Amino acid sequence: MNANIPDIFACNVFNDEVMKTRLPKNIYKTLRKTIDGGEPLDMTTADFVANTIKEWAVEKGATHYTHWFQPMTGSTAEKHDSFIAPTANGMAIMEFSGKSLVKGEPDASSFPSGGLRRTSSARGYTAWDPTSYCFVKEGSLYIPTVFVSYTGEALDKKTPLLRSMEALSRTSVRFLKLFGNENVTRVTSTVGAEQEYFLIDKKMYDRREDLILTGRTLFGANPPKGQELDDQYFANLKPRIAAFMSDLDEELWKLGIFSKTKHNEVAPAQHEMAPVFTTSNLGADQNELAMEVMEKVALRHGLVCLLHEKPFEGVNGSGKHNNWSMSTDDGQNLLDPGDTPMENLQFLTILCALIKGVDEYADLMRLSAASAGNDHRLGADEAPPAIISMFLGEELDAVLKAIEEDTVYKTQNETFVIGVNALPSFPKDSTDRNRTSPFAFTGNRFEFRMVGSSDNIACPNVLLNTIVAEELSQFTEILEPLKGSDNFESEVKKLLKSVLKDHRRIIFNGDGYSPEWVKEAERRGLPNYASTVDCMPHYTDEKNLRILRKFGIYNQSELTARKEIHLEKYSKTISIEARTMIEMARKQLLPAVLEYVEKLCRSIAVKKQVGVTSATEEKIAAKLGALSDRFYESIERLEDLVNKAVNIKNVLEQARFFRRNVLAEMDIMRSIADETELNIPSAQWPIPSYSEIIYNV
Repeated sequence: MNANIPDIFACNVFNDEVMKTRLPKNIYKTLRKTIDGGEPLDMTTADFVANTIKEWAVEKGATHYTHWFQPMTGSTAEKHDSFIAPTANGMAIMEFSGKSLVKGEPDASSFPSGGLRRTSSARGYTAWDPTSYCFVKEGSLYIPTVFVSYTGEALDKKTPLLRSMEALSRTSVRFLKLFGNENVTRVTSTVGAEQEYFLIDKKMYDRREDLILTGRTLFGANPPKGQELDDQYFANLKPRIAAFMSDLDEELWKLGIFSKTKHNEVAPAQHEMAPVFTTSNLGADQNELAMEVMEKVALRHGLVCLLHEKPFEGVNGSGKHNNWSMSTDDGQNLLDPGDTPMENLQFLTILCALIKGVDEYADLMRLSAASAGNDHRLGADEAPPAIISMFLGEELDAVLKAIEEDTVYKTQNETFVIGVNALPSFPKDSTDRNRTSPFAFTGNRFEFRMVGSSDNIACPNVLLNTIVAEELSQFTEILEPLKGSDNFESEVKKLLKSVLKDHRRIIFNGDGYSPEWVKEAERRGLPNYASTVDCMPHYTDEKNLRILRKFGIYNQSELTARKEIHLEKYSKTISIEARTMIEMARKQLLPAVLEYVEKLCRSIAVKKQVGVTSATEEKIAAKLGALSDRFYESIERLEDLVNKAVNIKNVLEQARFFRRNVLAEMDIMRSIADETELNIPSAQWPIPSYSEIIYNV
């Protein structure tokens, strides 16, 4: 990398600095009111802004523009139109109107809707989200947008996120006034999504149909060496990986993405990129963009970037740690313990709101990270269990216990009586980390470690924002009549004691991987939804529907649609994987084994004719023959199960059948194939082995 970072950073982004430079002051102020306060943008202003953005984009080499949105497919979508417009003399000019900036009309018929609209009535609209900056990439101006149906229902992941951020801001501002924060006018949820991924050689990838079609290996025996030695984590970067990461940083920086940290992860061929925190909607946009850039930059280096949660069995899968916090427009991080008694009281009240919310809505937290891919990762040695719990650390937990018990809290240097006015100041790193916890406090934020590496982080942040908005709203209703009274602080303490008494069960500072925790969680009454199929039906439970409707995040139709879409996607994912297994087994693996067995049998026959013993070959042939018979029987069973599954009409029952029956047979087929791979020469096995794939870069 030869570029000067400050010179290239955000050079392809129409950000606030560019707006100030390019727009007249009155236009800039009007646009900022739209961005900051949600005020409507009149068409005259929109036309001026659109023309300015167009001129800037053309200078950057753009010939087209696209409304960039996030439908419920799990990826982004874009339709490109050129700026070109005909003139009366048969020539062309570059033109871009405010109408084209603000609103688009793509065909919504081929996007998932969960029954929100019929294909015959499938109009959808994209609408500019001015809170997320436009940018230029690959010759087009990208305009971040929301995506809604003709009748106004959200068909995307962005719209509910913006709704949840607004709900959190409204309730938080009202709540903060109880603690003397009269000048705060807006509270924004913030996020930094640590992105894990694998890099493999494209030549290996091209020889694996399972990786091409499903993103994960459906067959593959464990190599002699995996991650046992812990020698990959933070290890020196190989030249090819370092070159990729350098190019990736530069591309991300040009797009205004604060790519901050890069390193090798635990598994062979696994790596991580971590950005600086930003607002939740920008963080969601930038993470989707980062995943796309990763995949494209990898190809330039002859590599393939794998974002699946579990591309390889036997080594760690990939997550996306969602670091969440709340910030005010006057610079406060609301999850940063304060320096004064009132600031600490405010912090502890917000903390207890989170404790109460995560306990009451653990099902929403769990399903926000649910997918067919993540089911393979959760509960394994590198990921938190499917049981939702919170890690606070010993010191903070001790403070809460002191509040509950009206006892004295002691540190090494000082004794604090928890009589409210003496609430202590907490060091940011006052405790160790807990990498087994799904939702861990890490000093000034909560790290939601359950999210999968390929997930759009909008969903977990929508639900987290809404849960906190609900709890802060409840607290405010209780405490607002007491504002300014002499007993306000004691009433807050009484509320916190009540919350901790009822919801302490969600706090767990121990080893989330231990079998004992599963039993303990059951004793506490915590839900354990092992799979997507187990948790997804709870999306539309009455308590969940109530808060999501209360804050205008989803109406009942939108929520039901999302449940249907997630379950349909789960079934379709497993169906594609099963059919891929069948095809690879029939066309590649089984023929290769039968060919080798036939070769052995010919050799055995020849040796017998000349009186030479061939006991070893006979044993190998017999073993591979038996494995082949079992393999073929499994292929037949799997094919029959898939055919049965696709004919089940009820979406939940279909997903359950795939979970119980199809996945179980896939595991059987894989185990047979992997045993076969270990008993056949490498040259005879038709697909690259794990050793070739993960140690080849």
